[in-house]
Amino acid sequence: MPDKTDEVLIKQFQEGDVRAFNELVRRYQERVYWIARRIVGGHADADDVAQDVFIKIYDSLKGFRSESTFYTWIYRVTVNASLNLLRRNKIRDFVHFDEIIAPLLSDEAGPDEQLESKEQKTLIDEAIARLPEKQRTVFVLRYHENLPYEEIAQLLKRSVGGMKANYFQAVQKISRYLKESQ
Repeated sequence: MPDKTDEVLIKQFQEGDVRAFNELVRRYQERVYWIARRIVGGHADADDVAQDVFIKIYDSLKGFRSESTFYTWIYRVTVNASLNLLRRNKIRDFVHFDEIIAPLLSDEAGPDEQLESKEQKTLIDEAIARLPEKQRTVFVLRYHENLPYEEIAQLLKRSVGGMKANYFQAVQKISRYLKESQ
C-alpha cells in the first residue's frame, strides 16, 4: 500500500477498506503529532490532539470531497484541534523550538556556553508563549512546517496578506522580547 496515492487510499477507505485508513495514519501520524506539539507545547497534549485528529478524520473521511488535498485537510483539522485544546484548557504554554538552539548546545560548548544557551532557549520559549494564538500558529506553520503563506491562509481560512502580517508581527515581537531581556 505504500506506493498508493492519498486519493487512492481515500477511495479504498470510502469503499470499506480499513487498511487504507491505517496507511494514511502511518503516513501522517508524525506530521500531525509535531504540528500539534508545536502549537500546544507538551507531549501528552500533542498525543491527545493527534488521537482526536485521527478519530475526526476516520469519522469524516467517508464524506471527504477532495476540494482540497488530504494533506491540507488533515493540517486544518490538526490546527483547529490544537487551538481548541488551548482554548478548552486555557493553556498558554509555549512552543518548543529546539532546532533554533541546537547549534548552541553542541558537545563542544563549555559549561558557561551551555548555561548561556539554556538561558537563551528559555527566553525564546517565553517570547513564543507571549504571542497571541493566531500569530503563534502562523509562526509554527511557516517556520517549522515551511508551509507557503498561501497554504497557511487556506488552512486558517484567512487572507495571504493577513498571514504575512501575522508572521512578521510574531517575528518582531520575538525579537523585541529577546532584546529587552538581555
